[in-house]
Amino acid sequence: MSYSIFTTFTKYTNKQMKNKKTLVLGASTKPERYAYKAIAMLVEKGHSVLAIGQNAGEVAGIKIQTKAIPLKNIDTVTLYLNTARQRDYYNYIVEAAPKRVVFNPGTENPEFYQLLKLNNIKVEVACTLVLLATNQY
Repeated sequence: MSYSIFTTFTKYTNKQMKNKKTLVLGASTKPERYAYKAIAMLVEKGHSVLAIGQNAGEVAGIKIQTKAIPLKNIDTVTLYLNTARQRDYYNYIVEAAPKRVVFNPGTENPEFYQLLKLNNIKVEVACTLVLLATNQY
């Protein structure tokens, strides 16, 4: 009996410790898109998710917003926007003061890296899906 209580407590504690509130920027309702897959996997892994994309919709119970929304206590911003489209969000992301910004493949942006580092925001050039799949998120 104590084993199951310990196991339940451990699962609960692990879930609480690993929950990283994440903004997916460049969200999509198209299942073949990596942003869609990232939202689904973030939810599956127990993370709180906010999503902004060009088109409104829903993925894994998460509503995709089409405009900037107020952000509080964001741990991670994961980008699925090309470099040119990122510029519109520079100030928005810096003002949200996340702990880190993940630049997924195809979103690399040295100009933005510098701005983030000047504002003490960690830059991570990685794939969100791989980080999640390997428990390194």
